[in-house]
Amino acid sequence: MALDTRERVRKAAVKLFADKGFHGTGIRELAQESRLSTASLYHYMGSKEDLLVDIMRTCLQSLRDSATAAVADVRDPVQRLTTLVKLHVKAHARMPKETWIVDNEIHVLSPALRRSVIALRDEYERLWADAISDGVARGVFDTAHPAVTRIALLEMCNGVARWYSPRGSLSLDDLAEHYADMALRVLGACPHGSAEGQSKSE
Repeated sequence: MALDTRERVRKAAVKLFADKGFHGTGIRELAQESRLSTASLYHYMGSKEDLLVDIMRTCLQSLRDSATAAVADVRDPVQRLTTLVKLHVKAHARMPKETWIVDNEIHVLSPALRRSVIALRDEYERLWADAISDGVARGVFDTAHPAVTRIALLEMCNGVARWYSPRGSLSLDDLAEHYADMALRVLGACPHGSAEGQSKSE
């Protein structure tokens, strides 16, 4: 029963933090959304900031672990980046509220907690940085500013959380494929190409 209640509190927090922001969400609102008294709420969540950090860490750890596993044995930087873009787009489409919270509420955390969350985010983004720098080194990506390009691509993919609907004209798989193609074009690579394939044709 306790685990079910904690999950109910977490879901209520995700909904309210995404809809109203961390500072715009009051303890009384959290208690009402969780169907608990204010006193009982503290038993299940600790502080409001603890709840926010748990949501962020869970989301980032899932994203980092999934991405790490997905590209672990992929040497081709084109395929690595394609995989990362698709995974990122799908995660933001499937978990729009959680990813919005991660992308927009880090600044409200106290310094020590902010550093711990940023460290997780940096571990994830390092996978993107490595794929892009590897592609530039191998001549399959063309960008004078890899770090800026990485940030721009991540921001482009993050936006899916704000507008994606499963009732749209593209399936999620097709949308992720389209975003991967756009990312490769930004980097000067041919969509659906590979470093190995391009090397053989030269």
